Amino acid sequence: MLGRDLVRAAEFTNHEVTATTRRDLDVTDRASVDRAMRRAEPDVVVNCAAYTDVDGAEGAPEEAMRVNAEGARNVAAGAQAAGAAVLYVSSDYVFDGRKASPYVESDEPSPISAYGASKLAGEIETAVVNPRHYIVRSSWLFGVAGRNFAATMLELGGRESEVVVVRDQVGAPTYTAHLAEGLVRLIDTGAFGLYHMAAGGQCSWYDFAAAIFDRAGSDCRVLSTTTDELARPAPRPEYSVLATQYDEAIYLPDWTDGLDDYLSERG
Repeated sequence: MLGRDLVRAAEFTNHEVTATTRRDLDVTDRASVDRAMRRAEPDVVVNCAAYTDVDGAEGAPEEAMRVNAEGARNVAAGAQAAGAAVLYVSSDYVFDGRKASPYVESDEPSPISAYGASKLAGEIETAVVNPRHYIVRSSWLFGVAGRNFAATMLELGGRESEVVVVRDQVGAPTYTAHLAEGLVRLIDTGAFGLYHMAAGGQCSWYDFAAAIFDRAGSDCRVLSTTTDELARPAPRPEYSVLATQYDEAIYLPDWTDGLDDYLSERG
């Protein structure tokens, strides 16, 4: 989902892009990574591969670590060996959600799920292995090229009269096309480090679902529930809005603008 938008954004700004599938480059296989690096001879490697099933990771933490941490180490090391910088895309779920204001880069991570722990481990592995790194935390990604909350709501809205969505988790839904443009801009600065880059504004999953149906002209009703009532396998942070502490940061459009652009692109 993010990878396809990143290819488009990078090519639009005249970068030469080599995009790989899992068959071309399996991040859990260091030999596969090294072969791909030798073929591409990259200047920058962007790691968009991830284990993203939050509930699945709770039951299979080793698999989440294998992809999100060990895979991140392989990619960072392969890039380092090829003389390239590396960009690792991380998550708001590295935080516990107990802060009452948006998280900035200097806030101490404290993941409460196996998925969040695996993404934090991937950050650490990337930073340790390759000094020329960008680590970018984002949140609640949605886009036209993959499975995501917005797509699921639209599918449910086409066949159900109502859906139930949690109201007590707050974040910033981020359109992958907007994030991809921001990542390319960051790469072009050459300013390595840890960054937060997510959509502006904030909402709950309930608010997001209601906005999706309203803008899509769907009659599907949204009913609210709590995280405890829904009883999902993995805990989620109650509040995971990301902000930045840097004066010259790259800001993305508001989540509502992202939703409008997403619906327009979907047609």
